[in-house]
Order: sequence, then structure tokens, then C-alpha cells
Amino acid sequence: MSHFTGKTALITGGGSGIGRATALAFARKGASVVVAGRTESSLAETVKLIEEAGGRAAGVAADVTRSDDVAALVNATTTRFGALDIAVNNAGAAFTGMLADLDEDAWQRSLAVNLTGVWLSMKHEIAYMREHGGGVIVNMASTIGAHRSVPGMGAYATAKAGVSAMTRTAARECVRDGIRVNAISPGPIDTPASMRPGETTEQRDERIAATLPLGRVGTLEEVAAAITWLASPDSGFAVGHDLVLDGGSTA
Repeated sequence: MSHFTGKTALITGGGSGIGRATALAFARKGASVVVAGRTESSLAETVKLIEEAGGRAAGVAADVTRSDDVAALVNATTTRFGALDIAVNNAGAAFTGMLADLDEDAWQRSLAVNLTGVWLSMKHEIAYMREHGGGVIVNMASTIGAHRSVPGMGAYATAKAGVSAMTRTAARECVRDGIRVNAISPGPIDTPASMRPGETTEQRDERIAATLPLGRVGTLEEVAAAITWLASPDSGFAVGHDLVLDGGSTA
């Protein structure tokens, strides 16, 4: 039997990319899955893919920057499947621009989506897990943040570095409650975020091959596998860890 048989996993940002791949991975390993996000059609597609493969899933529209939405999301998850064992706080968005040139709205929005959204998600997830025997949380950080800087990505880097720091603090605060909290920091992954404006996939791959030690971008499946490992008992001694998955770019 899989580690996740009989477990319930909640994935924010589950309508596409890493979130969708992670949802599919948990479902294949036996978990019931709730995917959350702001675009209902994308969530429905993820649910359809899981159900067509024989899994159990539900989609819940939610904005992680709104506390009431996150509280309702946790309640919907536990009402539908009876528990919340695993949470993957993946929702995020990249806001580009040189720091001195950003307008205040872009700065605040980057922090709201990428940092405050993770904090609000943890806040409500931890409240439930403390009352129901514990659980596991994996937060989505990034190599752009605590591990490297990129000009034009300062707002994003600030938020993601905050996720890394917040993860370590939450891990120390919650471990005695039976809640393990870790983070994952991907580098370039095969998603639209790895593409420069106007760049083709082939051009992206050629650029990455010349600059990244491993010579290629990471796959969605590789990130999902790392997340499911962090959520499994196999990583039971990992507490407050920020797992870098970047093909050697920060080595």
C-alpha cells in the first residue's frame, strides 16, 4: 500500500503546472486530492484527469490572499474527504520589474500572492492539523530568493525568501504538535515561467543547456516526486528543510 492511501492532500495553485503535476502524483499514490485556485475551468480539468485515472479529487475556487477564502477551503476539504493530512502551498505568481521602478501595487501584489498567501494557508491548515493529530505541509519557495538573486525579480525574490524563512520558523513552532513543515525551491522547470518573452521552447532549451550545469530544465514530474517525498514518512527526519531542486544552478 502507498504511504498516501486513505490520506487527503490539498494543493493550492492546482489548476496547472507544478500544482497539477503534484495533484496527479498524490492521486496516483492513493490520496484523495483537493485542488484550489482562482480559475474554476483549470481546476475542473485537473479533477477530470485524476478521476479518469481512477483517483478521487475535488476542485475548490479560492483566493489564497483572502483569509475567509482559505478558511472555507480547509473546511470544504475536510467536509468532502473527512481530513486534511497533507497541504502543498503552491499558489504563486511572478511579478517582474527593477525594484526602483516597480509601482506599489505590483510590490504589494507580489507579497500578497507569494508570501501572505502561504502564511494564510499555513495559518488555517495548522489550526486544523493541531486539533486532528498532525499533518505535513510543503511550501513552494524558489531558488530565486534565499538561494540566488536575479535582476528584475526583486519583488518575487523577496517574497520567496520570506517563504523559506517562514517555513523554518513554522517547522520549529509546530513539530511538537505532530506537524512537519518543509519547503521546496525549484530552479528552471518546464513551465511558461522558464521562458523569456517571445522565446520558443527550443530557444529556451538551448539557453538553459549553455548555462545550467545539468544542461536542461527540470520536469514537472521531478518536482512532484520531490514534493511527495517531503510529504511521506520516508522524509520523517526532515523538519524545516528547504529542498533545492535546480540542476546545479546554485551549487
